[in-house]
This record gives sequence, C-alpha cells and structure tokens, in this order.
Amino acid sequence: MNPYVLTILLSSLGLGTTLTFASSHWLLAWMGLEINTLAIIPLMTQQHHPRAVEAATKYFLTQATAAAMILFAATTNAWLVGEWNINDMSHPIASSMTIAALALKIGLAPMHFWLPEVLQGLDLLTGLILSTWQKLAPLALIIQVAPSVSPMMLTSLGLLSTLVGGWGGLNQIQVRKILAYSSVAHMGWMIIISQYAPHLTLLALGMYVFMTSTAFLSLKMTSATNISTITTMWSKAPILVSTMALALLSLGGLPPLTGFMAKWLILQEMAKQQLPLTATIMALAALLSLYFYLRLCYAMALTISPSTTNATAPWRAQSTHSVITLSFFTVVTLGLLPITPAVIALIA
Repeated sequence: MNPYVLTILLSSLGLGTTLTFASSHWLLAWMGLEINTLAIIPLMTQQHHPRAVEAATKYFLTQATAAAMILFAATTNAWLVGEWNINDMSHPIASSMTIAALALKIGLAPMHFWLPEVLQGLDLLTGLILSTWQKLAPLALIIQVAPSVSPMMLTSLGLLSTLVGGWGGLNQIQVRKILAYSSVAHMGWMIIISQYAPHLTLLALGMYVFMTSTAFLSLKMTSATNISTITTMWSKAPILVSTMALALLSLGGLPPLTGFMAKWLILQEMAKQQLPLTATIMALAALLSLYFYLRLCYAMALTISPSTTNATAPWRAQSTHSVITLSFFTVVTLGLLPITPAVIALIA
C-alpha cells in the first residue's frame, strides 16, 4: 500500500478513536465510530483476496448496523428525555439499545458471530488492529453508559461472553479464530465489572491489548496461522516459541504472569460486591479458555511436526522483522504481576 495512503488511514483511525474519547455529545461520538470503521476497511482489503473482501464486507455490514442502532438509541433518548449528553442516557429503552449496539460493535456474545469469520479473512497485522485498537472507542462509551443500564443485562452479557468465548475456541484449528474467541471471553470480563469498578475495566483492557499484541506479533514473525504450521515453529525460533507459549498462558490468566492481575482483581471486586456465584462461574469459564491456550502451547513446544506438512517450507534464514516492538510487548505480558500492589494503590 502507498505509504501516504497508509498514513492517512492510520491517522483517521487515531482521529476517530480520539474523537469518541473526547466527546460528550452522542452525534460526535457516533461520528468518531464511523471514521474508525471507514478507515480500517481499506486496510482489510489491501490483500485483494476474496476472503479479505468478504471479511471487509461482513465487518462493514455489522458495524453499520451497530452505528444505526446507536444513532437511533441516542435520538430516542433525546426525544424522550431531551438530552444528547452521553452521561445522561437515563431512559431504560435507550440505554439498553445503546449497550446492545456497542456489544455488537466489539463482538460480545450473543452478537459475536461476525468476529471469528472477519478475523480469519484478515492478515495478522490488520487482525491485531481489529482486536485491540477498534475495541477502545466502544468500550469507552460502554463505561460511560454502564451506570444507567440494568445490572442484569451487563452481567448476562459478561457471563455469556466468557462462556461462549471458552466453548467456541475449543474445536478450532485456525489460530486467528482462537484469538477471536479469546477476544470475546476477555470482553466478557471487562463488561461484567464495568458497572462496579470501571477502573478495573480499563486495567483489564490494557492487559488484554499488551497480551494480544504479543500473540499477533509473534505469529507474524513466523507467519503461522494454524496449528499444523505452529508445530514447525520450535525448530525455526526456539526462543520466540518459549516466550509466545508464556504469552498464551498469560492470556489464559495463569500466575505468575501479567494476565493473572486483571482476573484476580476482578474476582476480588465481585466477591466484595456480594456476587460469589457470578465470580465462581467466571473463574470456571476461564478454565475453558485456558484449555485452548494450553493446546496451542502443546502444539508449539511439546510436539514434533511430521515431515509431510501442507504449509510452505519455512526457510531457516534470519528474519527481517523488527523485534523491538515485540520485545517490549513480551516483557509487559510476562512480567507485570509483581507491581500489582502499586496498581491497587493507584486505582484505590
């Protein structure tokens, strides 16, 4: 892609998210979400592959539907209450419609069906943008609207997302689909705590962005997209395989890795809110996700690939990819758990 065009598209992505962050009026927030959607579609179709075009079409239709619902909900709230301010979404019909539309935007269950299909059709870097940056603006709106929404609705969305994200990834062999279901499960953790402790939603989002970036960039380094290709990684890059296996375990929330911090604090907060049953279901649902992360780790680090692989033969040449970004994300993904007391002190 032409570097000037790429610069314009990436700047538009940044502009759309910043506009939504900075806005207090629903029309301005909606405009930011639309700029975001329109900026990523050319990035999706830059491969000129039928799957990429299909993914971009599915993405556009779902995002356009969600944007129309948001606009309709905001207009309904203005009609019934006379207020366009995001923080004054006081009518239950309008607030419920808004949460449903934003859940469709970020791929919360049961509105998640588009996400694995779209992510499977994209290259790894565009998939990384879709899995991380594109979640920021809708989540910012969810955090602002959450206090005026029924707690039962948010809890149901969160529980369903963690369960579906765990079950859905169990039988997948494509790594991008596994990471899509991982995204659904993590969004469930964020949405369920947004009504009680929004700062923990932001913490979980930050941890998720770092861990997912590590996973996608590691896959990009080795051009691995399914489990059979992953089994050939250890002979090419043993150190990278070791760090990626730990990054996947961090995504699963195992101590002593960074991913444990957010899950620990969220479960602790839910116990404080007298929700022991919900916290127990969430913890058990995390075990489902942990299974498919362990499956990937097993394929990467503990199996030897058969000699007849359908993948392109990986040449044992030095990689030309820059490793500085990956190194930074890997360190953050693996080593932040010891600073948990400092994080608690900051957000308390």
